[in-house]
Amino acid sequence: MSIHGGFASRLTAGEPLFSAWVGSREPAVAAVLAREAFDLVTLDMQHGAVDIDAAIRGIQLVAGAGKPAVVRIPVGDFQATSRMLDAGAAAVIAPMVNSAADARAFAAFAKFPPLGERSWGPHAALALSGLAPKDYLSRANGLTRAVAMIETRAALDALDDILAVDGIDAVFIGPSDLSIALSGGRELEPESAAVDEAIDHVLVRARAAGKAVWAYAGPPERAAAFARKGIVVSAIGSDTVFLRQGAQAALAGVGR
Repeated sequence: MSIHGGFASRLTAGEPLFSAWVGSREPAVAAVLAREAFDLVTLDMQHGAVDIDAAIRGIQLVAGAGKPAVVRIPVGDFQATSRMLDAGAAAVIAPMVNSAADARAFAAFAKFPPLGERSWGPHAALALSGLAPKDYLSRANGLTRAVAMIETRAALDALDDILAVDGIDAVFIGPSDLSIALSGGRELEPESAAVDEAIDHVLVRARAAGKAVWAYAGPPERAAAFARKGIVVSAIGSDTVFLRQGAQAALAGVGR
């Protein structure tokens, strides 16, 4: 089974999956993490230094390690969705999807007709899928995932409408931004009771809509708790966090 096919099957089965999170522009960083026991690697174009070129090369290097790559695009840059999928991304995460209109605009670039308006040009995705062009066209909408971020009060208010959009496969919770939104900018506390309540609300509404929930967890203990709640994909830490932790562990070994 292809990388995309295997990933889609695991998502459909609801198996808890854990992602590395990469903001570095150097694709070799993503390749190194892909060779660890993560189920996937997410490349961050929103807050990270990953640009189009780094994302395209990173997708291929992650695939070379036998893992699916996911890309978070910049805010409002919905047209980047098609380019990332053409390059072989297994899923695209769109930040700041605050309405059904935002969700429809995102899905239009993520899905081929009749669900969307994605144009033809899957130059690298074809090779990773292992499919002939006509078969890729007929199956791509089910092989790839369009994931809308829920991280504001507006998104929470419009949650049911966002989940109802054909072509949106899952929603992604950003706990840090959600904590800022829910506190009116007074605090950054991604593990607050208010955030946990919002996460539980999203899980209930997503289950009712038959769609999955992904999230940025941060600490591994938080990721494990998310998996127990039913969150399908949880992102653990980040490349910079891993680098600092490794450095701190090494320095502790020499008493620093």
